[in-house]
Amino acid sequence: MTLNLALVTIDSADPIRLGTFWAEVLGARLQESGTGAFVMLGEGQPGLAFQLVDEPTPGKNKLHLDFATNDLAAEESRLLELDAEKIGEFGDAGFRWITFADPDGNLFDVAIEN
Repeated sequence: MTLNLALVTIDSADPIRLGTFWAEVLGARLQESGTGAFVMLGEGQPGLAFQLVDEPTPGKNKLHLDFATNDLAAEESRLLELDAEKIGEFGDAGFRWITFADPDGNLFDVAIEN
C-alpha cells in the first residue's frame, strides 16, 4: 500500500479571500464548499485547499510552497499587484529566489529556473 498526496490544506481566518489570492497567482479555478468554510483550487492532484479556523496556528510556518519561473522579475511584479508581500531576495548567481507572504502571512518562494 502507498500513500498519494491529495491536498495541501492551509488554515485561514478567511478561506475565500486567501483562496481567491492563490487562484489568481496560479491561474486556477476556485471551488467553494457553499459555506465558505472550505475552498479548493481546480481539479488535479495534489490540490490546494483553504479551511476556516478560529485562530491561526501559533509560531512560524511549518510548511511553505516553492514555485519556479523563467522570469523572476515579471512574477515579482505580478505577485505584488496581487497583494503578496515581498519578504526578501536570496541566493547567488547560481540560484536565486524571492520569498513572499500571502495575504494571511504564509510564506512562499519563487525561484528562477536555470
